[in-house]
Amino acid sequence: MRIIMYGTEICPDCVQAKGLLNDRKNIELDYRNITENTKTLKEFLAYRDHEDMFQPVKAEGRIGIPFFILGDGTKTFEITDYIEVQQSMTEQSANSCSIDGKGHC
Repeated sequence: MRIIMYGTEICPDCVQAKGLLNDRKNIELDYRNITENTKTLKEFLAYRDHEDMFQPVKAEGRIGIPFFILGDGTKTFEITDYIEVQQSMTEQSANSCSIDGKGHC
């Protein structure tokens, strides 16, 4: 399965998701770091600005990463809805990605 992932190395949720996907032999990960260059940031912002799924994310002051596009075009924030993982891998803790410093990216 091919997966495009938008994220950044300063986001704990992104680092965890990238590690999870990199460990899978059946997944071809196309990781796109939104803080690496302006072109990639603009790609991500085009999705964020035009996809309805980002409306609640923006209303909550979150960024919307990690953001995944599956090989069939499905877009999601929750990759664990599409791949099997161990329970411990899906537990998330609050991090500093949101404006208030308490929510998820």
